[in-house]
Amino acid sequence: MQIEQIKELVRNMTLEEKAGLCSGENFWNTKEVERLNIQKIMLSDGPHGLRKQDAQADHLGVNESIKAVCFPAGCMTAASFDRELLTAVGEALGEECQAEGIGVLLGPAVNIKRSPLCGRNFEYYSEDPYVASEIANAFIKGVQSKKVGTSIKHFLANNQEHRRMTSSSEVDERTLREIYLAAFEGAVKSGKPWTVMCSYNKINGTYASENPVYLTDILRKEWGFDGCVVSDWGAVNNRVLGLSAGMDLEMPGSGGINDALIVEAVKNGELEENVLNETCVRILDVTYRYLENKDKSAVFDLGKDHALARKAAEESIVLLKNEENILPVSKERKIAFIGEFAKKPRYQGGGSSHINSFKVTSAMESLSKLGFEYITYEQGYQTQKDETIEELKQEAVRAAKDAEVAVIFAGLPDNFESEGYDRKHMHLPNCQNELIEEICDIQPNTIVVLHNGSPVEMPWIHKVKGLVEAYLGGQAIGEAVVNVLYGKVNPSGRLPETFPVRLEDNPSYLFFQGEGDVVEYREGVFVGYRYYESKKAEVQFPFGYGLSYTQFAYSNMNVDKNSINDTETIKVSVDVTNTGTVTGKEVVQLYVSPALGNILRPVIELRGFEKIQLEPNETKTVTFTLDKRSFAYWNTEIHDWHVISGKYTIHIGKSVRELVLSSSVTIESTTVIPVKYDFNSTLGDIMKNPRGKAILEAAQAQMFAGTQAKEMEETAQDSSGAINDEMMQATMEAMPLRQMLSFIPGMKREMLQQLIDALNNNQC
Repeated sequence: MQIEQIKELVRNMTLEEKAGLCSGENFWNTKEVERLNIQKIMLSDGPHGLRKQDAQADHLGVNESIKAVCFPAGCMTAASFDRELLTAVGEALGEECQAEGIGVLLGPAVNIKRSPLCGRNFEYYSEDPYVASEIANAFIKGVQSKKVGTSIKHFLANNQEHRRMTSSSEVDERTLREIYLAAFEGAVKSGKPWTVMCSYNKINGTYASENPVYLTDILRKEWGFDGCVVSDWGAVNNRVLGLSAGMDLEMPGSGGINDALIVEAVKNGELEENVLNETCVRILDVTYRYLENKDKSAVFDLGKDHALARKAAEESIVLLKNEENILPVSKERKIAFIGEFAKKPRYQGGGSSHINSFKVTSAMESLSKLGFEYITYEQGYQTQKDETIEELKQEAVRAAKDAEVAVIFAGLPDNFESEGYDRKHMHLPNCQNELIEEICDIQPNTIVVLHNGSPVEMPWIHKVKGLVEAYLGGQAIGEAVVNVLYGKVNPSGRLPETFPVRLEDNPSYLFFQGEGDVVEYREGVFVGYRYYESKKAEVQFPFGYGLSYTQFAYSNMNVDKNSINDTETIKVSVDVTNTGTVTGKEVVQLYVSPALGNILRPVIELRGFEKIQLEPNETKTVTFTLDKRSFAYWNTEIHDWHVISGKYTIHIGKSVRELVLSSSVTIESTTVIPVKYDFNSTLGDIMKNPRGKAILEAAQAQMFAGTQAKEMEETAQDSSGAINDEMMQATMEAMPLRQMLSFIPGMKREMLQQLIDALNNNQC
């Protein structure tokens, strides 16, 4: 239905019908207007699978949903760094939605991983906004290619579960723009999601559901979003303010309470009816985008999607350690598989994204299907309590000692991370750490497979020879892990987040969760690797890191221009060769280091990535295009992106800490930042501006000759050593103009004002 037709439909609605349309009929459905033949549509969780609830609906996964396919969680699919893979997963989910009559799938979730402790990190993609935005964009395009809407979430600055419904995220403008808004921006502009879900929290004191700066000024007017804003379930605080701010659809419904408030607000002039009309148009536009494109031939193919879930896990598993090439292991070796997760893998998180999987394949089940011999299994630990059961541990230790290789499946139990609460620490259960330590003491060939939705501390890391990060890999994770362990699949995942050595190293450590309902983001733009690299801090594993069963060589980096202005683009290319003996995939990463200047910036930022597959001895050329945003920071004076003139370094790397090739480019800014000088402007700041320097130097000859300032300069040569050249220079650079009234005899305030006027009139 065309927009003009929808507008005509809205014009024929009563005030009460329009108000009613702005909230859900129940937990998952919009309202219908029977008089005008307006049908309802169904929305459903979640980002990595279909959590459709037909009865006894809830938003936290308490009640059972239909049997479905659980794909790897966001924490894992982001590790694939594979846009095509995410599009394929999105297409499968879109097809499932069509088959099940779902109009909008609630995802993807792109909130930044500010702290490893956020209980919902397993749903989120990355600590880096570029990765989050690119992966989300690919997912959105896949789902919406099936004429089903997505709901990118949770907008905005929702980075913890603690007091998430009432807390205020206190974030400065630049940090919001460069980190938290940026995760949404690219996906909204390019992917064009049908809906955006606003978060529970406040942003700088105003609830996200009634914040016109973000819902209207930035989201709609600046980014061009033309869809519908949906509330997170129960996120509405003041319904009338929310409508005015741009919050369209309240979910779930309020039983008519808020509908009546809307009607009253229109009648008493508190709310313009035109605002309500526009809201209804946006809701109906989404409704008819789905209803007019329903695919009655769509089939929910459980088997086919299970195979895709396995492929997604295989592409996303990260090999973190492979000492002495212990992996892949030979099926001829005697191997002990140890740990409850080898038989009952933890493959998803708790809460609204929890999928009722139609089947789950474990590593042990997968091995039995392959018919591998020489495999033993011991449970080793239990997950209900963090409590060592001595009998289980000793049986596991004996099995490990009798084997040639021990593979320990470890990770975080269900109750360690979930929607609704944050993690209390970054440890594995003590019983698991104890088990790993004891096995390493008697078995030098030990491999650990981790199932976790967020980084964990690893006190045993230097004792194990192999480490496989399996994250929360969906219902087919057992098959995927076995295929990687035995070399059927060459691992190609890379970490979309930094693994710190310990929790205290995280930049948000002192401020995470905040005090009461105030959470201050004091680390600013220094989130994740932006902090660790700027500080040169030790980390367990850096952002972008991951190993392969083959090797890759980089050569022939080329930047097509040595200098540009900030309105131009440059192309960067590099050749990548598989120098090993097996086919593999490499994630080629491009980083930019900023020009030196007075702006406090991270020393390096990711600005591009591409995943390529290479046969042995094959070479491919990877090309990136960089534009103004690749070099810019958010300037709060002009409230826009700005590039400082100077030399920038472009790096090609295997991770943020393994930069293999670099080149530089000089960029000239075309934006003149207005400078306003006053009595407190320093001589040093004025001298940095070419025009300011010329005016000041012209005045110096007259002002400083034979003055007290001249005497100060001569005093600097005094043999007593009380004043030296460096001290004098620093003092002069830091001197505000007003101090000339004290140091220059005869200087009048009127004369100084003339100098300031001259500086400002020249638009320095």
